[in-house]
Amino acid sequence: MGKKPKGIEYLDSETVKVSVSRRNGKEKLIFASTAFPSKSSETNALLMAESIRAFAQSLSHAPIWLFTPETEKQLSNAFTERLLALDVSLIPFKVNREILGFPLAADVSAAALAELKASNQAQLLAWLGGNTLVIKEPTELLLPSNKTLGFRPVHHTLIGSRYDEPLDPFWTLIYHYCNVPETRVFPMMTHVDGTRIRPYFNAGLLVTRPERRLLQGWHDLFFRVYQEPSFQKLYQKDERYAVFVHQAVLSGVILSMLETDEIQELPPTYNYPLHLHAQDVTDHRPSSLEELVTFRHEGFYADPQWINKMPAKEPLKQWIASILRTEKSK
Repeated sequence: MGKKPKGIEYLDSETVKVSVSRRNGKEKLIFASTAFPSKSSETNALLMAESIRAFAQSLSHAPIWLFTPETEKQLSNAFTERLLALDVSLIPFKVNREILGFPLAADVSAAALAELKASNQAQLLAWLGGNTLVIKEPTELLLPSNKTLGFRPVHHTLIGSRYDEPLDPFWTLIYHYCNVPETRVFPMMTHVDGTRIRPYFNAGLLVTRPERRLLQGWHDLFFRVYQEPSFQKLYQKDERYAVFVHQAVLSGVILSMLETDEIQELPPTYNYPLHLHAQDVTDHRPSSLEELVTFRHEGFYADPQWINKMPAKEPLKQWIASILRTEKSK
């Protein structure tokens, strides 16, 4: 991990503790995500952590865990120093090259590890895609006691299974390997194209009760089946199957492990895809980001004109710009 700034605690995969101060009893909620040793991933993770600390109000002091794979490439010292100032825990985990080379497989490993570490420390774990910003108090993440999972549907249909059509070969395999009961299959609407599909949960925002081991179940099933020859054939036909198989397996595992009344769909103001704003045909399309609680992005800051194009008011845009300027100066 390179030089370790004082005050940040780097945890090996066998240690179950965090560097942030503990409150009495369990934390209400812990935020967790990944950070990879690349400029874009570090920038995304910094924006996410800064946004939680600035805008999450009652949850702004909640622990933030960032899981980073142990590789030859190291996180930058400037990045780790910024995290120290934000009271964020960096948690390295072991992952082999094959897993790193397959789309989002490392995130599946990290999510299961986060759940394991949170199991005796938090009532709820909020697993976030690394490209998330929180811009209001995310009170809906504090699930009622009778709910095990809070979720958002996928952004748009892509490889999703339309509810009024037969299962295709890909989803037939998913339902087979995940042992999905037919009685738990219900219709949901995609986030921005408003398509009625079978349950297909977005992996970039999951609020779970760690003791239920949902993310461990996802991990175990995914790594048991993702390289099966039957899936490999589909990857060759359409690379999107490889990109999204982790999310499809997640959907199958949720349907297999949880009763329908245990899961709760979060409002469309959560996990909104900024990069798909122009494609949003739904009646909940926001006119500006200030209407949202959390949103996702695809590196909007890479566009020199982002500040003119972002559908947001000046205070939010200037806040984001100030974080990016500080990051660039390091």
